[in-house]
Amino acid sequence: MAHIELLLNDARSFLSEQPESLQGRITELHHVIHEKLGAGNDFLGWLDLPINYNRNEYARILQAAKKIRRQSEVLVVIGIGGSYLGAKAGLEFLNEPFKKNQLEIIFAGHQMSGIYLANLLEYLKNKDFSINVISKSGTTTEPAIAFRILKKALEEKYGKDEAKERIYATTDRQKGALYTVAKENGYEMFIIPDDVGGRFSVLTAVGLLPLAAAGINTDQLLKGAEEAYDRFMNPSLTTNEAYLYAATRYLLYQQDKKVEMLVGYEPNLLYLNEWWKQLFGESEGKDHKGLFVASAGFSTDLHSLGQYIQDGERHLFETVIQVKHSSKDILIPEEEQDLDELNYLKGKKLSYVNEQALKGTMMAHKDGMVPNLLINIPRFDSFTFGYLIYFFEKACAMSAYLIDVNPFNQPGVEAYKKNMFALLGKKGYENIIK
Repeated sequence: MAHIELLLNDARSFLSEQPESLQGRITELHHVIHEKLGAGNDFLGWLDLPINYNRNEYARILQAAKKIRRQSEVLVVIGIGGSYLGAKAGLEFLNEPFKKNQLEIIFAGHQMSGIYLANLLEYLKNKDFSINVISKSGTTTEPAIAFRILKKALEEKYGKDEAKERIYATTDRQKGALYTVAKENGYEMFIIPDDVGGRFSVLTAVGLLPLAAAGINTDQLLKGAEEAYDRFMNPSLTTNEAYLYAATRYLLYQQDKKVEMLVGYEPNLLYLNEWWKQLFGESEGKDHKGLFVASAGFSTDLHSLGQYIQDGERHLFETVIQVKHSSKDILIPEEEQDLDELNYLKGKKLSYVNEQALKGTMMAHKDGMVPNLLINIPRFDSFTFGYLIYFFEKACAMSAYLIDVNPFNQPGVEAYKKNMFALLGKKGYENIIK
């Protein structure tokens, strides 16, 4: 039995052909992926990470995590895109709201707000902190600016000798600006493998160091990914939920569904949504192809986006994540006067109400001609997070190859950078804007 369950009951009736009809094409592309025959095949290192990660580096990650917790109250993780979203998704997925943890993780370098960074520097003045800077090149504008500023603050607070013991660089194996700075200053370094792109890097030091530092059980996380790896080695759509998901969303796309919304009913899922949007948006959105990926947190967004989803243009479908088991819950009390008319729910668990909201919404949206795919996950734990990450990564590779695009490049990302550099006066970009 699969650790997660994909249910298509509220999607199949919308399909002119069923995903199983694509089995031949899926099997062919499975071979292309695993034999590394397709476009972007030099970035398939993530494929075997659950069983083929560097054990020695992983041991160093765990030791560094202990050192960070011993030294610091705060770890500032500097990175953008895949260099922060996976770790942030894991922290939100696994941490209990309002619980004060041993180590606070704060992210920087994922935007260029002077307000945010100035407030962060003010906050850190009375905190012991360390830095994990994550960048393949070390020249990506947002994290490079943040690192320059935060490194200066760290050195002013502790002096250069102690500061270098509080800086951890996750970067290229042997080249780049960050590699050079780390080597020259003696920072502890961890590797972003050459064949793993940022949005597929959660199971490398990029995600594992911040998560381990936060006290998350990364052993179980890797075991979850390993179980998903084993299960998805078989391309059969009767057992491979990742490929079944890819095939279903492909068929909906072929039927002019242009938007996929990832929906969850728990706040812990909100940053998984953000990671998922980068994963699929950057992997599929090229050559004027691909689904536009969006997300929502229900039932909150039912009071904002709900009207459009129910009655707006019929160009979207939803993938809903349901968490089957709650680690904590609360009973709804009885009120003597019942002015809010809620006594009919007395003694009911709030999770039960949330579940009925999910079921009722799926029924309504299906009636409103919005296909719904349902992903059931058992609970919020490290094993499930690792499994889910690999599920989406494998599905993403298949999805992109189904629409005949390279899943592992992002040529469109460079367009804004060239204009920005020209406007900022960077040498070599003077003639970009005319």
